[in-house]
Amino acid sequence: MLVLGASTQSFLSTILFASSALPILIAGLGWGNRAAIIAVLSSAVLGAIMVSPTFALMIGVFTLIPAGWLSHLANLARPASELGGPDNLMAWYPISDILMHLCGLVTIALIILGFMIGYGPELTNSIVDAMSASLSAPNSEFAGDPQALAQIQQSLEQTKSIIVLLMPVVQGAAWVALLFAAFYFAVRIVSRSGRAVRPREDMPSALRMNRNAIFIFLAGILMMFAGGVPAMIGATICGTFGGGFVMSGFAALHFRSLGKDWRIPALTLCYLSTMMMLPAFAVLILGLFDTRRTIALTPVKAADGKQTNTDINEQN
Repeated sequence: MLVLGASTQSFLSTILFASSALPILIAGLGWGNRAAIIAVLSSAVLGAIMVSPTFALMIGVFTLIPAGWLSHLANLARPASELGGPDNLMAWYPISDILMHLCGLVTIALIILGFMIGYGPELTNSIVDAMSASLSAPNSEFAGDPQALAQIQQSLEQTKSIIVLLMPVVQGAAWVALLFAAFYFAVRIVSRSGRAVRPREDMPSALRMNRNAIFIFLAGILMMFAGGVPAMIGATICGTFGGGFVMSGFAALHFRSLGKDWRIPALTLCYLSTMMMLPAFAVLILGLFDTRRTIALTPVKAADGKQTNTDINEQN
């Protein structure tokens, strides 16, 4: 129903679409894999009956399967002794690895969507041409200023070759951030309900990217220079994994500013400034340099997550 709402309400479409992962995440985090599988299958079947099989495939690839898989990973635990820890503790699947899985799932989803809609220069050029035509319309605010209109149209023509790679980057980063936000809120909701299997962790200290994600990100950058389909796939990888590193950088900023008087204004300025390219790139670099695997530990008798957890950090 949230996805159907997203298709009719353009203003909140992205938020409603991402929020559709919440029910799956809550079911999986609170009731386990069986509930998550039932939720995914029932949602897909309802989508196919109410709309179309293509619609069911789209919501399955973009929200249902990633949400179910994230809830499965979040509930994974094993004895800490297997990792060299104490015998009386359980070790939970690291948040850094969960985030890396999310980046990979969103990458696959965007690639599938790209093949379904025939994404490429022809599609992006038609979008740019439609924008240019709308600016030339008689009721356009630029209709009375031919010189300004000509400059804008010239700029649009020059950006055609950039947009085909820019759109996957932006969409990939945004979707990773939205789905992880849904995961974060689902964890909080389930923790408040008392049904949480996994202990609730401190995100500023736990949210980092796995160091192996750096090599995937670099591979995406190299693919962007290959041209054609490999370049678009590389742009998608850069967007999804770059979005993960940006979130990791913000988490590091939150962690390093704890207890500081200037925390609120500094973080507000950082968030506002990242709407520009250079500050966002600086946060990305911070995320690249602060890779870490934080493993939450709980006593074996309290594997339901109700006890306070400790962390093991592997940092480079």
